[in-house]
Amino acid sequence: MTVQPDNVLDACGLPCPLPLLKAKQALARLEAGQLLEVKATDAGSWRDFETFAEQSEHVLEGREVRDDVYYYWLRKAGKANT
Repeated sequence: MTVQPDNVLDACGLPCPLPLLKAKQALARLEAGQLLEVKATDAGSWRDFETFAEQSEHVLEGREVRDDVYYYWLRKAGKANT
């Protein structure tokens, strides 16, 4: 996926559930509508991020695996200031 995130979180090496917890903290610092990219190496994060997006108003714009690294793109919920 080729996108320009507003913030990038490197959660590589962190065990479950830390990648998701760090992502929640990073989302809290973003403005509504901004995009967060998360990189993680924990295989359980694949399910965690999917479930989080289903249970929150944030949108999982995409996810992919490259060389054992999981990439997630989360769009913060809410209306962007225009």
